[in-house]
Amino acid sequence: MKLKHYIIALLLIFFVPTNISAQDQISIPEGISIAFKAGNATELTKYMNSTIELLLLDKEDFYKKNVAETVLKDFFNSNQTKDFVIRHQGARNNAQYAIGSLSTEKGNYRVYFLLKNTNGQSLIHQIRIEEEK
Repeated sequence: MKLKHYIIALLLIFFVPTNISAQDQISIPEGISIAFKAGNATELTKYMNSTIELLLLDKEDFYKKNVAETVLKDFFNSNQTKDFVIRHQGARNNAQYAIGSLSTEKGNYRVYFLLKNTNGQSLIHQIRIEEEK
């Protein structure tokens, strides 16, 4: 009788689907953090949608990927990066987001970026960089 209960328990463990929360599924591509840490706009564009919303200090607009790269290059050239750390990340529906701290030689910035699932890929649709207060 004990053997029967043992077999049923094993079957339940291996074949009953488990619920995985959205938090467990969050996976911000590591290359994004590496690109921010290095101040590498070209590398960052590899993770961008063809058009993104960029809110960068006093600039706010929708840009094609290549224009966003130029704007970010100007920012990184003016603000030599020292470090970047993701402080919080989350997910909702088909979107993921992360909030991080970017340290530069000229000051610290709060970075927020939003990724959406586009054709099976998580791509950046919005980047917000503002002075940390």
